[in-house]
Amino acid sequence: MKKAADPWGPHQKKKSQIQGGRRGSDPFFMRRKPKGTQEVAEKSKILDREEYIEQAHMFRAMAERINPSQPVQELLLMLKQEILVTTRLPMAIDYLLAELNHAGTMGTAMKRLGHYFTPFQTFLVEMAEADVGRFDMQRATTILAREATFRSEGGSPAGMFFFQFEALSRNRLSYDTGLSAMSGDPVFNDDWTAWILQTRHRLGLVDLADLVYVHSEFARQRGNTETEEGVEPTILFGEREGRIALANRRREPLFFFAALQRQLNYPKIPEPPKPDLATETIPKIVRQLEKIEVRLKLLEDEQREKGIDLSKFYGRRAEPDE
Repeated sequence: MKKAADPWGPHQKKKSQIQGGRRGSDPFFMRRKPKGTQEVAEKSKILDREEYIEQAHMFRAMAERINPSQPVQELLLMLKQEILVTTRLPMAIDYLLAELNHAGTMGTAMKRLGHYFTPFQTFLVEMAEADVGRFDMQRATTILAREATFRSEGGSPAGMFFFQFEALSRNRLSYDTGLSAMSGDPVFNDDWTAWILQTRHRLGLVDLADLVYVHSEFARQRGNTETEEGVEPTILFGEREGRIALANRRREPLFFFAALQRQLNYPKIPEPPKPDLATETIPKIVRQLEKIEVRLKLLEDEQREKGIDLSKFYGRRAEPDE
């Protein structure tokens, strides 16, 4: 008995066979997450030092030259001429310009360029472009410029973690989304990523100084690292960070960040701009002078023989309807 001819041909495979074979090897099907879980940012690669230097120049120039009356597209076109052409940043700027002209945002383009920009850089730009909150683009680009400078100088993972976390704290950004973006930073290894994701759930229940102290070399030397389950936590911080964390337990977190910044020498987070009192004081003084001028005029009229002319304060008499 002859077999029926294969309608797919001898050199073609059925669609179900292709999909079935792909599911066994493609990591997309193997790492499918259940519903309701938040996706963790994918890690980018560590770039060359010259890339971070040019990124720092671009973000610093944007923070200095940004103007509400000038479109960001024109500013990026000018900065593209200043960037070193041997880097990949000019190509990234071209993609940012295309997305700005199409969608009006840079965050969506930076998210698609995940192999070049880190998830935390994308997160800051998206927060600056959001309609809610007081976090503006000038503050975001200032933070990004200092972060890129710190990367070019070979900053430590501990210094990078505290710098990014302080940026979230001082600008009142979302800890949940921010820590998830921090976990995808290429400067952090797998141990750092797992700890940051655990900190995202423990934050608010446990003080940050306690979390840092438990995972420090100073706590291991004192024999205070063993947990209730008898498992030794991963050591991520050095002896110096552990001492600072122990000294700042149950204290103001800003004092903790200030001590860490002085000891680890990571860049300072720009403080929110203070309100300019001159813009509010001068108009207020002008209104007060106008009131004083009216009162002086009334006093002058009263000193005269004719007295104060009250006719100008009378309302206009309404004429009766015919």
